[in-house]
Amino acid sequence: MNQETQPRQIWQLPTEHVNALAAAGTMRSVPRGTVVIHEGEDGDTMYIIVEGHVRIFLADEDGREVFLNECGPGEHFGEMMLDYGLRAATVVTAEACRFSVLTRAQLETYMMEHPELALAMLRMLIGRVRVLTRTVGNLSLLDVYGRVAHLLLDMAVEENGRLVIERRLTQQDIATRVGASREMVSRILKDLRAGGYVETEDNRMVVLRSPPKTW
Repeated sequence: MNQETQPRQIWQLPTEHVNALAAAGTMRSVPRGTVVIHEGEDGDTMYIIVEGHVRIFLADEDGREVFLNECGPGEHFGEMMLDYGLRAATVVTAEACRFSVLTRAQLETYMMEHPELALAMLRMLIGRVRVLTRTVGNLSLLDVYGRVAHLLLDMAVEENGRLVIERRLTQQDIATRVGASREMVSRILKDLRAGGYVETEDNRMVVLRSPPKTW
């Protein structure tokens, strides 16, 4: 099991609650490339993803981005509106999506009727903090090569005895996630392929063996 898979199971709410919340919300279809949430704006809605994927990131005035997370079907975002604060990050659709949208009042009512959801929500948020803490540590303590190697191992899942990255990643995707230039990532991936550590198969990256800790 890769390093990301285990905490990711913790930071998802139980399926029965996700399904119940999705049924209570208002369905909304959104095309690819739509900004669903803007960092810093006021908001009182939570989104449950029924179809598609979204990217969550921070951005500065010059358009530079810091990748935080990607969520897909059965996951959700916007739950931090429970503290009545401003949106903490920007969320954009990576492909056409369908959401179930719940208001703060709907979520609070459901949590009062199902108090066990509060504990599940707490565990989920702790799981997300753990992942973000590790991400900050990687950005601070590892060089670009180390961050790329960690990302590949974190995203890979076991499939028929091999480690496969299921989501198609461009070099720019990787660069955004590790806080580096696309050119630097391109050079690192070229070296990893030449060394027999990774290969591309059917538009998916396969980790053939763990990359060395340093290059």
